[in-house]
Amino acid sequence: MGGTAGAVWGRAEQQDFRSRVRGTLLGVAVGDALGSPVDSLALDAIREAHGAEGLADLAVAHGRRGAVTHLTQLTLFSVDGLIRAQVRRDTGAWHPPTDLHRAYRRWAATQRDWGPDLRRKDDGWLAHEEWLYVRRDAPRALLLGLGDETMGTPEAPKNPGERGPEAAARSAPFGLLVGWEPQLVAQLAVECAAQTHGHPTGYLAAGAYAVIVHGLARGESLDAAVQRALALLVPRPGHEPVTTALQHALGAVRQGMPSPARVTELIGTGTGTAEGLVAAAVYCALVGEDVRHGLRLAVNHDGASAAAGALTGGLLGALHGETALPPAWLAELEGRPTLLELADDFAMEMTQGPALHGPASSSPGWLTRYPRA
Repeated sequence: MGGTAGAVWGRAEQQDFRSRVRGTLLGVAVGDALGSPVDSLALDAIREAHGAEGLADLAVAHGRRGAVTHLTQLTLFSVDGLIRAQVRRDTGAWHPPTDLHRAYRRWAATQRDWGPDLRRKDDGWLAHEEWLYVRRDAPRALLLGLGDETMGTPEAPKNPGERGPEAAARSAPFGLLVGWEPQLVAQLAVECAAQTHGHPTGYLAAGAYAVIVHGLARGESLDAAVQRALALLVPRPGHEPVTTALQHALGAVRQGMPSPARVTELIGTGTGTAEGLVAAAVYCALVGEDVRHGLRLAVNHDGASAAAGALTGGLLGALHGETALPPAWLAELEGRPTLLELADDFAMEMTQGPALHGPASSSPGWLTRYPRA
């Protein structure tokens, strides 16, 4: 699938890519929605509420079945920021981390405002989606990191002690830049993660996750994609907790039947750090018999179920495409029309961008959706 940005896309490749983009975004959202009702529960409490097998189907959270959290909201704004970066490239301005930071700041406004402000013409269409203006348990690190115009960088990160999974869980879209080299994908994910998660394991786990999704979106096996991520991480300072966790996940595959205890062990102590949850997601995606089994495994444990579900769903969606996702879960998924519209816009921008905007002429409708300002 196009090794360079200028590669010519055939129709079959475009359709395969669009299916993987849709699969990735819907996978993140459906994993998030599955895990959200049991996010803060220990495994014993999950079994008490949902039976001996644990949670097996969508349950009610935030007043409905299929509700997503801030993890899906931010993943959508990652996609929006990536499209805006491509559109702005025509102006000669090319610094994607800045475009992503602006996108995440638009998300932060949804957590403060009552609803869309139609006077802000530069917001584009996504920030005008009313259903996104709900507060879904966003942790302080996100609100603080995006609370002012100063952009965190790996050299001067926001929240330097923050190792949570939220930055990694919004990073699947970086992996969908299939025309980019893997090390550039990793670098962009790391730079954008440091805007809210300044601990090296927080931002390096995000880089590793993006590279794994990237390999899957380009048609590689999950094992090969993880090996590539490991090779890219090793030269980076502070990589050890992340590479060790990923190697642990690969080793756990050969240790007998999958179990909640094994997932909990990979996640580690407490609610889980980014490296533990990315490792658990890799494990669940590798050992899951199908998408439904892999996602159930990802949410039934003592750790952060929504993040584990979202990270696992992104991997399985990139690997198998949208048609592998459980249709009954998609049918109840909050925001599905927005997710599909954004996925298709991203696929169109990445495969046919020059036909939408360029130095000579541009589609006015496209620039209204994704303003250059």
